[in-house]
Amino acid sequence: MRPHQTIKLVIMNSTELKNLQAPLKEKYRVQPESAIITLKAQGKIAEGISCRVETGRALVEAGLHPATGGNGLLACSGDLLLEALVACAGVTLQAVATAIGVEIKSGTVKAEGDLDFKGTLGVSKEVPVGFNAIRLQFNLDSNATTEQIDSLKKLTERYCVVYQTLTKGVAVETKYYTSI
Repeated sequence: MRPHQTIKLVIMNSTELKNLQAPLKEKYRVQPESAIITLKAQGKIAEGISCRVETGRALVEAGLHPATGGNGLLACSGDLLLEALVACAGVTLQAVATAIGVEIKSGTVKAEGDLDFKGTLGVSKEVPVGFNAIRLQFNLDSNATTEQIDSLKKLTERYCVVYQTLTKGVAVETKYYTSI
């Protein structure tokens, strides 16, 4: 499991961030349809019970968690979900802090999630499949006031795509194709 991320700080001030985002915001106001972008992920069914997922930087091979029969050498999809949350929350936190002028010297973001594998393996139909709780923790080295930390929390939660998707839920459409 790799649900812990150290935040690497890139020096950017509020003005630079606003200058970077201003033309995009204006474009989205004038051409609202240009703000709608479809993100995609792709994987290839691989050897054994695994799936190789191409990311922007590396190739990740996902497989069964040891609690479901995996050997622990492949990334578990639950770990990947938590990593996506950590990455998104960390980036969003940094952007929000920069935008509102809060200095974060360093920090870590940690996500933990609880799964009951009796649901995943079909041992109990009463046990739901999936995470039944996720905890997201930020440990920051900052001189921010309590009010600033409250703003960071509120805005990070509001603008973090993965956080919002997890907390609000979203309809997922599934299609299967076969080749002959």
